[in-house]
Amino acid sequence: MTRDPNTPRPLLVVDAANVIGSRPDGWWKDRAGAARRLLTNLATYQEGPGADIDITVILEGAARPAADAITPDQPLQVVLAPHSGDDTIVDVVANAATESPAREITVVTADRGLRARVEPLGAQTTGPSTLYALLDPQ
Repeated sequence: MTRDPNTPRPLLVVDAANVIGSRPDGWWKDRAGAARRLLTNLATYQEGPGADIDITVILEGAARPAADAITPDQPLQVVLAPHSGDDTIVDVVANAATESPAREITVVTADRGLRARVEPLGAQTTGPSTLYALLDPQ
């Protein structure tokens, strides 16, 4: 099925801290390394089956240095949260919804408080396991 060229590309907003923290794989020993792995996997996904989706990843705290994993030629967008990652995600969703009200926006997080903040802005939400299933289909 071909997407209507007049319909904006869907936007996937990833709460990196929440997604990374959902798997007890030792991420706490190297937060930036765990974030780099997530960014690399998302960039690979976006080059393949996710090529028709815009992806924005929010990095905060000790994971912020991982932004160097993405090169300017990759379409993956990384936003460094100046303070609260949740506040930054809400801002990203609000701006995207204002720019293109018809755009499908999905936020990946298991944080109930964040879900309650972005859903009234028109975003759908899904959990980290859904994202991991896309990145690593079995």
